[in-house]
Amino acid sequence: MTTLTDRPNTALIVIDVQKGVMQESVDSAAVIERVESLVSRARDAGVPVVWVQHSDEGLVKGSAEWEYVPELTRHDSEPLIHKIYGDSFEGTDLEEVLARGGIGRIVVTGAQTDMCIRSTIHGAFARGYDVTLVEDAHTTEDLSAWGAPAPHAVIAHTNMYWANQSAPGRTASVVPAAEVDFSG
Repeated sequence: MTTLTDRPNTALIVIDVQKGVMQESVDSAAVIERVESLVSRARDAGVPVVWVQHSDEGLVKGSAEWEYVPELTRHDSEPLIHKIYGDSFEGTDLEEVLARGGIGRIVVTGAQTDMCIRSTIHGAFARGYDVTLVEDAHTTEDLSAWGAPAPHAVIAHTNMYWANQSAPGRTASVVPAAEVDFSG
């Protein structure tokens, strides 16, 4: 159970599923399809969907590559968090958005596994959130030319690593998209 008192609600966080990010990521079509299904299920369950969108010198705000993939449509009522750091909490109003919604548990999807996904799940956990990483709804590009493991190994390692996290009063979990439970 979250260490954040009086915050019993859950939110789905969709991180950086942007054209320029996903075009280089492995299994992007399957990941996008799973994220799309999770967004639909969250909405049907009345669970807030929070969208996170990255920008930097390689992903210029307002460019075609910066836009979310066309398969995913954000409703105007759903928060959009603009970020410039890996951790979606750093330099943004994500914490305030989640606090207003009474959210103490987040379900995380998106890209890139070894950058913004890992930074955000750690940032959330350190802030007291229960964090569920969706096992098959995050992805990354091939950075092996710079010494990183192959993308599938990065994804598998992150899933294994996160499934074994623990801290007082918080839970970390990894579940496949089909088994995500938005009820609690």
